[in-house]
Amino acid sequence: MFSQVVRVGDTTQEEIFTLSIDGQDLQRLTNNEFRDLYPAWSPDDARVAFLTFRGPDLDIYIMDADGGNVKQLFDSGSHDADIHWVGEKIAFTANNRIWIMNDDGTGAHQITEPPRAGEWGNANLPFGDYDPRFNSDGSKIVFERLVGDESIHGNYDLYLIDNDGSDLARLTDTGYSQGLASWSHSGSRIVYAVAAIDDIGQYNIYIMNADGTDNRDITPDTFPTRFLCNSPIFSLDDTRIFFIGQWWSDD
Repeated sequence: MFSQVVRVGDTTQEEIFTLSIDGQDLQRLTNNEFRDLYPAWSPDDARVAFLTFRGPDLDIYIMDADGGNVKQLFDSGSHDADIHWVGEKIAFTANNRIWIMNDDGTGAHQITEPPRAGEWGNANLPFGDYDPRFNSDGSKIVFERLVGDESIHGNYDLYLIDNDGSDLARLTDTGYSQGLASWSHSGSRIVYAVAAIDDIGQYNIYIMNADGTDNRDITPDTFPTRFLCNSPIFSLDDTRIFFIGQWWSDD
């Protein structure tokens, strides 16, 4: 499942599609004048939560897997983002903080309170917490926090918190431009991308234990410097890392 920019006449919109893993059976789930993006499957594959610009800001909507029965799930009054759905809970970002709600939209509440939340500095996002990711049983969440704005890319560190907002722990203390972490299915390791160190682009893959130990760069030395690695995830048996790769060009 993915979102894709679509050109319709003189307007540009973003719609949500599904595609079989063999590249066949392309289906368009949304078809409107709005930006629909960041889709997330329900655990039973019956529903899809997504972000949409149908008002003054991004809100969380939900639909059936075939694109039917579209309705609003949550609106914080500002931009909502970064949906992740495990079990009957959805984690997301709202007001530059990490929130959790039930998958019917009830019980929404924030679980983090980062320093200087919402304050703009020199980075490309305001200070705050972003990109929550549940572990497989939904008991813990890893996320990144903007801890400094010395770099335009943002200086982030990865944090861990229980789903009730307790036991906040800092996993990294580097301030790299890093994030979009993903858990191993066993819950013992975390993989993530480092996009930049200071103002120098990297786009490398790092891995660490779930407590932050043994943190290291696992990007193969054979990869050229202009080959960028994004969005790493574990295979189902946790023995491999899948990622998006692309070539960078100055042209």
